[in-house]
Formats: sequence, structure tokens, C-alpha cells
Amino acid sequence: MLLLPRLLKRFVRQGRLTVITPDDKRHVFGPGPGAILFAGQNKTAPAVTVRFSDDKIEREIFLNPELALAEGYMDGRVNFEDGSTIHDLLSLFWLQRKEMRKHPLQKAIRNIRLRIRRFRMHNPLGVAGKKVKHHYDIPTDFYRLWLDETMTYSCAYWHSPEVGLEAAQKAKLRHIAAKLKIEPGMTVLDIGSGWGELAIYLAKACGAKVTGLNVSPDQMAAAQKRAEAAGVGGSVTFINKDYRELTGSFDRVVSVGMMEHVGVAHYLEYFEKIRDLLTPDGIALVHCIGRVGPPGFTGPFFDKYIFPGGYAPAMSEVFAAVEQTGLWSSDCEFWRRHYHWTLAAWRQRFLAKREEVVGMMGERFARMWEFYLSACEISFDIGGDMVFQLLLGPHKSAVPVIRDYITENEKALEAQGF
Repeated sequence: MLLLPRLLKRFVRQGRLTVITPDDKRHVFGPGPGAILFAGQNKTAPAVTVRFSDDKIEREIFLNPELALAEGYMDGRVNFEDGSTIHDLLSLFWLQRKEMRKHPLQKAIRNIRLRIRRFRMHNPLGVAGKKVKHHYDIPTDFYRLWLDETMTYSCAYWHSPEVGLEAAQKAKLRHIAAKLKIEPGMTVLDIGSGWGELAIYLAKACGAKVTGLNVSPDQMAAAQKRAEAAGVGGSVTFINKDYRELTGSFDRVVSVGMMEHVGVAHYLEYFEKIRDLLTPDGIALVHCIGRVGPPGFTGPFFDKYIFPGGYAPAMSEVFAAVEQTGLWSSDCEFWRRHYHWTLAAWRQRFLAKREEVVGMMGERFARMWEFYLSACEISFDIGGDMVFQLLLGPHKSAVPVIRDYITENEKALEAQGF
């Protein structure tokens, strides 16, 4: 190896990384595994052993670490020994990624990505739907292997890590319904309705008339079947449209895990559409992944393979758009640990079904999803990602001035078996 050692010597200050090259030589970086304090948490910097199958992968990782490492692992050119895993390597990376960012070449690459991010996140009508389908038109049976019974593919709401995934997902549905103060007969628009669990819940628990909006035909068809099986087929309707194409007026608008696909250049358009779809005394809830730091960009692996055109916004970008719409921000809640626990549960469930995933989708796809779930779990644990829920309305009295009503509504729904 010629290029990579210069980077790794600066990078691996905690833990140990052993790289085995195609000639079977071992190159060791770092002092060894050990406990460290990172971002206020006690963590262990692991010892990781990785094997490169060819000489080209070294140069590729030096020039584009995240994407080349992911593709190398997906293609079987990067493998692990001594009990190490891709999760271990990504943990080692995240615990000291600031060191890698200091390298002049990596700084230059980041600056370029920041400058072209609006181009990468340009999601006009027609294009946006195609990008979303890239992720959500994967066969529903694949997701069914490792999601919980609610088929909810967004951050759960955990009272503690011990409650379990399904209970946490049901608590999330209850929390959203409680915030929105939905009464029987109200009309609700669910933008980006997934497999329909939230729409089904709002119809059953609150007596709402729900319209689900989804640009993925396969997901929408599965959601309609689930609504009919749940006995609320007459109260829930799913429409295959982009949110910008919809007209009408709704008492409540909810958007869970959809704003990530909007693109920073379209935020004003997104919030203006939500405003225009609300009744004068309506309430909207936006649930979205966000970043604690300033505006950034989507990593190259996620942009290419997972969420093309997707982006988790800085709060400064969110409120810069909201403040131009005339909408009142009635409440903003930050979920700091919740997605870490959700992703940890998903990854363990995925690994338990890995052989079935390979049989259904192939080894390369399984490795891609291992990388994706591991990277996300670690980022929400020790990185700068979180989830926020924003309540919006046309006027300042849309919701009670004290948040106690949320807890009261949650208890009432739970007492009714919801």
C-alpha cells in the first residue's frame, strides 16, 4: 500500500485497524482497542481486521472513502477476518471521523459536494417519484422479513430501549394522533403514507377519514390491502400522486418520513403546499430526520444506492422555509435517541433473516443493506443525526398553549386499547 497508510496513520488514533493486502501482508494502524469517552458517551474503539482482494481498492478508498468502502464490501472486494464486521469498521470510522476530515483531499471533496448539493437534490415533478420508487418499490416481502407487524418504516417512539420495537412503533402512532387532536369525522391527509399503518390507526382510533398519498404504486397497493384487512377500507383511501398535484382541504395534514425526499430547493414549495391544503383552523405535523449541525449534503453511498435526491435538513433550513409561509410553528420536539434504538432493532432483525434476504435479493443487495443499516444506526448513536416533529397551523391557537394535552390524549387513546 502506498496512498492509504498516510491517511490511516492520521485517522486511527483510537482502536486498531489491521489491513491485509492481496500479498497477505498485514498493515496495522492505531494503538489497540479500548474504552473512550465520545460525545459524552462511554464507547469502545474496536479492533478490526479487513482484507482487500485487489490492489485497486486501496486507491479507490483513499479518493472516496465512504462510497468505495461500501461498493468494495458489496462486491466482495472488501471482507473481514478475526470476527470483525462491517459494523465494527464503521464504528471505528465514526469514533474518529473528524481526523479523516482534516486531510486536505477529503476537505476538497467535501467542499465540492457542498457546492453541487442543490443539483443532486433537484426533485421536480416526475423526477421525485422515480427517485422514491428506487427505495420503496423493493418487494414488500423483503421489508416484511424484518420490520415489525405494523410495517412501519420510520423512527419509533421509545419510552425506554426495553419496550420492544412493535410497542415503540404503536407508541409513535399514538403520539402523533395525540398531538393532532383528531376528532371523529375529521379529514386527514397522510403525505407519504408508506404501508398505511398510520392511516389505518387514525381511522380506527380517532374515527378520521384518511387520504394516503404515495408515489410508490407497489407500496400503495399493499397499503390498501392492509386497510381493507383491518376493516377500515371505507375510511381510508390511497392515491398515487405527488403531493404537489393534490388539491382540496383537510382538517389535518401529517407527513412522516417524507420531507427527507423533498430536496432543499423545494422546502418552501413543500410547506406552502401544506399550508394551502389545511383548513383555516387545521393542524399539520411534519416528522423528519434532521441534522444538529449546519447545512450539509447526503453522503455518496446514500445518494447513489439508498435515497437518491434525499437529504436530512439542518433546522436553519427548515425554519427559513416555514417563516415565509405565514404558518405558526406551534411545537417542535426533538427525538435524540429514538432512531438509534429503532435502527439497532431493525439491524438485528435483518441479520436474523439474512439468509432469506440473500435468497430473495442476492448477496450484493444483502451487503448493501448491512452497510446502510449499520451506518445509520451508528450515525444516530454518536453522529449528528436526530428526528424532529414540527406542529404547524395557520394561526397561533391551533393547539393548546401547554403541551399537557398531548400526554392526556395519549393516555385516553391507550385506555381505549389504541
